Amino acid sequence: MNLALDVFTVVMVSLGGLFFLGGTLGLLRFPDTLSRLHALTKADNLGLGLVVLGLLPRATWPFGALQLIAVWLLAMLSGAVVGQFIGAALRPADWKAGRIAAPKADRRL
Repeated sequence: MNLALDVFTVVMVSLGGLFFLGGTLGLLRFPDTLSRLHALTKADNLGLGLVVLGLLPRATWPFGALQLIAVWLLAMLSGAVVGQFIGAALRPADWKAGRIAAPKADRRL
């Protein structure tokens, strides 16, 4: 049973690390700020969730597990709030007034 928990921990933490790496690559490679922000928040939330899931069998029950889950939830909440603030800061001034029209589709067939 201990070997199965070790393997589970290693697999989940490794997968979480791969998602962190993917989010970092998205941060470095995507062209604009909003797509960078999207790639980073999605990949990092999933990566942290996998790391926490991998560490849960190693935690002292119940308070250690609750602390890990609390850290994960706090990171998700703070990522969402910061993402909204950055998105609002990058939004054009005319956006709320409704003066920005959607781009017209190409009607040539």
